[in-house]
Amino acid sequence: MHRTVLFIIGIVSFLHALSQPPENIAVKIVNGNSQPLMGANVEVLKMDSSLVKIAVTDSNGVVIFHQLRDSIYLVRTSLIGYNSLFSKISTVSKFHSITLVESDNSLAGITVTTRKQFIELRPDMTVINLDAGISNVGSTALEALEKLPGVTVDKDGNISLKGRSGVTVMMDGKPTYLSGAELSSLLGGMNASQISQVELMDSPPAKYDAAGNAGIINIKTKKNTQQGFNGSVTAAYTQGYYPKTSNNLSLNYQSGKWNIFANYTFGVNNYFTRIYALRTYFKNDGVTVQSLLEQPSFLKGTLTSHNIKTGVDYNISPNTSVGITLTGLNFDRDGSSNNPALWMKPNRMVDSLVKTTTSNQTNWDNLGTAFHFRHNFTPKREFSADFDVIGYRLATNQFFENTSIIPGNYTEASKANIPSEINILSTKADYSEQMKNVQFDAGWKMSKIKTDNLAAYYKREAGVWKDDLGKSNHFLYEENINAVYSSAQTKLDRFSIQGGLRFEMTSYDADQLGNAIVKDSSFSRQYNSLFPSLFISFEKDSSNTFSFRSSRRIDRPAFQKLNPFLFIINKYTYQRGNPYYRPQYTWNMELDHVYKNILLTGLSYNVTTDYFSQIFPVDSSGIVLYTEGNLGKLQNFGASVGLQLSPTNWWSFSLQTIVNRKKMQGTITKNMVANITQYNLNLNNQFRFANGWSAELSGIYNSTSQQDIQEIVDPSGQLSIGVSKSVLNNQGTLKFAFRDIFYTNWMKGLTTFNNATEYFKLNRDTRVGSISFSWRFGKIFKTNKRSEGASGEEVQRVGSGG
Repeated sequence: MHRTVLFIIGIVSFLHALSQPPENIAVKIVNGNSQPLMGANVEVLKMDSSLVKIAVTDSNGVVIFHQLRDSIYLVRTSLIGYNSLFSKISTVSKFHSITLVESDNSLAGITVTTRKQFIELRPDMTVINLDAGISNVGSTALEALEKLPGVTVDKDGNISLKGRSGVTVMMDGKPTYLSGAELSSLLGGMNASQISQVELMDSPPAKYDAAGNAGIINIKTKKNTQQGFNGSVTAAYTQGYYPKTSNNLSLNYQSGKWNIFANYTFGVNNYFTRIYALRTYFKNDGVTVQSLLEQPSFLKGTLTSHNIKTGVDYNISPNTSVGITLTGLNFDRDGSSNNPALWMKPNRMVDSLVKTTTSNQTNWDNLGTAFHFRHNFTPKREFSADFDVIGYRLATNQFFENTSIIPGNYTEASKANIPSEINILSTKADYSEQMKNVQFDAGWKMSKIKTDNLAAYYKREAGVWKDDLGKSNHFLYEENINAVYSSAQTKLDRFSIQGGLRFEMTSYDADQLGNAIVKDSSFSRQYNSLFPSLFISFEKDSSNTFSFRSSRRIDRPAFQKLNPFLFIINKYTYQRGNPYYRPQYTWNMELDHVYKNILLTGLSYNVTTDYFSQIFPVDSSGIVLYTEGNLGKLQNFGASVGLQLSPTNWWSFSLQTIVNRKKMQGTITKNMVANITQYNLNLNNQFRFANGWSAELSGIYNSTSQQDIQEIVDPSGQLSIGVSKSVLNNQGTLKFAFRDIFYTNWMKGLTTFNNATEYFKLNRDTRVGSISFSWRFGKIFKTNKRSEGASGEEVQRVGSGG
């Protein structure tokens, strides 16, 4: 009886919640001359000042907010060069106009242009609006990331943020569960035109996974939410040393309770990679040169990619919505190279010459299904759930043929079939409730990852292919991560405080299946830890905001890097996983100051224990074996300055400088210590002229840097320009871009081994020119105009609001 009464009460409460429909409102931001202001930040706050929604105004100065359930809200509006303004609005009225006043004490001679900012500096994150840039036309997602402030990509595809490796890359708020070469392949097969925004978060709150000691890079793909049927088509052609093409079709239909969308991208990338390596071997004294190994190589290939994303959102009721999203990626990479290896005496006289011919064919398939459910019990209580299934299939075929030219003449050949399969199941639930002056959040997440990696090597003997069981490997891996979190945030006068605690428990089992030569082996591990986070913000006045962030993070070794199998790079360079790899833990602390949304300065300190680093042992035959392991302790002291201004009404720019002082210490064959000061400079200029013309001039510079205790990388950078023209009554856009104008985006460095060093230089087809054309089409639903004048149409548009 007691359960029946509770059930009836629950049903009545649920129906009562469904009977309270949410409201949609439009807000238009204008200046003193009633001109619309684009790129203004609009925050919707509850009457206790807790944040509800945030968005940026579109080209008409309009933003639309959906599903507002209270009757009265506060709205805080801010834009560079204007005084921030608090307004009180009621959802009874569907349209509101807010006028911003130019700041009286803004810098002399500085005016504001009403375009969408390319970079938004916020206390909790940096947001890059990629679609506001021009020079990314025709580039891949990986190439676009390399140009972002504080982001670097090394020769192995590892991504760093503010000089620190260990970054978690997410797509639309969901982890990719990939890193290193696999992540690089995924981003390399994705076009930058698919991306709307990129969020850089140094210290994410407790609701996010604790993975990523340097923070999170969240890539937000484009999703059209305008009412009616509409879409766009884009075609881009890029010419460097080799030609490349990229084409995109985006469709969207939204009416009533339904929203249906689809996005398809097709690309062909003809590429090359040129690598020069000079390895110097020393005698036991570490000074006298014993021999030299010179390895120039040129890899040429073609990558063909297909990328699709489609989904349906349905509002069951004003308080309940569901959605499903399907994603698919397929790319084929076909490459070959001819690489001589010259062994030389200390006087550089050639002692022997081996010519290596290689070919690699890789096929990559990725399919994902995501289900989403969201329900608002009351205006102050919300529940959401997500269920994701992701599958990656990777098949690689390698062929190596080594021919000795000097001395004698012999040929050896090997080939490999290396299929890999990754299956991921993830589910999570989140609950949020507003209790008086406190916003409470809690949630749970479970993820299960299974990988199956086979490496079947063969060697040619007397013209017959035979199993090479000594190098072959079959590796099975299964990992489970369970997490719970809770957080609370409140606002006390001018202070905002948010604290959270996340608990994660990880367990994994791995099996290396043996053969007639290699023995079976297995290992397992289980560990758990707490990850607290704290965010404090103090708004001194309308111009100055101070914030402090602190969090504990974890990085788990990538699945493949636990696999002890041997991967052949060339005759004298192998790579092997490390089954004894442990996670690394990091404490992050940051103090920031924001002045008028114009200037952001910050100080940071990070300390990592058991930090990840590449290790390069050398055997007696001179073969270098790349592996990774836990070395010791890494400390990072950082300072950053971000500036965004509009000196004229046609020119705006953003400048970011990040300086890091790193200290690495650990033990390989002996105790090692490395100290380095490195910095990153990023400048982006946006110009807007009459008759639909706009332009961009951007550049990046990375100083000498060090990610691994044994490897130092020389400075690099690039300068890019772009021009854009609106055509066809602003429904079409023509763009031209020229990237890496001076061809300076090379990678050079020196790696130190035990009694050996290797100088390397790597460059790719980065100096390119691109041209693209985009056309937007479709019909937007409208209603009859009312007393608001032109606002009748704008209210029906779904802008940047969420």
